[in-house]
Amino acid sequence: MKILIIDDEEDSRTIAGMSLGMFGGLTVVEAASGPEGLQKAQEEKPDVILLDLLMPGMDGAETLSNLRKNPETLRIPVIFLTVKGMFSEFEQLKELGALAVLPKPFDPTQLSKQILEVLKSSSAFGDKLNGAEG
Repeated sequence: MKILIIDDEEDSRTIAGMSLGMFGGLTVVEAASGPEGLQKAQEEKPDVILLDLLMPGMDGAETLSNLRKNPETLRIPVIFLTVKGMFSEFEQLKELGALAVLPKPFDPTQLSKQILEVLKSSSAFGDKLNGAEG
């Protein structure tokens, strides 16, 4: 499974990428900004996007909104990764199409498991994970 991490903080991308690759066996693609993330989402066609909410310029909510406007990225599941104080905005993010919000800082040994649990609980993606491709 391929995951795109969109986060302006290099440390967060590196730790999440290593965690998902080493502990989760996932293929990881990284982007350092919303615009770069939009481009990589279209080019790489990831199975899921891990998106930081707080980024300069184009924030996570705007990035998600733009992902949903593009037919090529419209259906890619998005999970936000952000500091705990931002969880109050989750209802708004859900309306934009986010599946979940995971807290920063995160446990690198548990991140891939958390993402897979969110995806399995999502009906559309859960069917894919439980089927022949999972």
